[in-house]
Amino acid sequence: MNAKTYLIITRYQRARTLDRRPYVTLAYERGGSVKKYKKPIVDDEEEEIPKKRRGPYGMKKCGCPFKLKREQMETSENWQLFVHNGRHKHKIDVYSYGHAQSARLTEEQLQQTEQFRKSHVPPCNILRFFREQDVGCAVSSQKIYNVFAKIKRNQMHGRNTIEEVLHLSAKRGYTVFHRNREDSNVLSDTVVAHPTSIAMIRTWQ
Repeated sequence: MNAKTYLIITRYQRARTLDRRPYVTLAYERGGSVKKYKKPIVDDEEEEIPKKRRGPYGMKKCGCPFKLKREQMETSENWQLFVHNGRHKHKIDVYSYGHAQSARLTEEQLQQTEQFRKSHVPPCNILRFFREQDVGCAVSSQKIYNVFAKIKRNQMHGRNTIEEVLHLSAKRGYTVFHRNREDSNVLSDTVVAHPTSIAMIRTWQ
């Protein structure tokens, strides 16, 4: 999408209740400001000296005050629109690339990405395929890498990296031996042997 436009999203919404009317708040996709941390990070050794937090570098928030509110009227089922702030403090968006809302993968693209991952297709080729299917596709390669990481986390079922290695090794027929430290439950030694290697060693005994 190369047209100059403002990307407006639904920031807040509320359904009808017994004593409240429904409303929808519209705002710019990158509007608002970065939230401040409530509690400062405290050093483990010296609790009196708080650590310095990193600044909001690379944040998408630009502080745009644009805000519209659409609320249902009390006397009828019609809706009325309130302009809280109709001003933008940034330039018009020429490209939709980089916006979280427009760069989101669809359900079909998520399923295709999962199938491509099973076929060991690299993310750059997946992105090229999406852009060939849709010229105005605003998906970035980072989104595809995030999907890859999410699929991998779901397959690990809460196991960490070492536990996943030992689990897959035992699942695929490898002989796994590991030893922990005596004073703690920390892993100290690990041996993973292929069945063919064990068979070759036994032939020389």
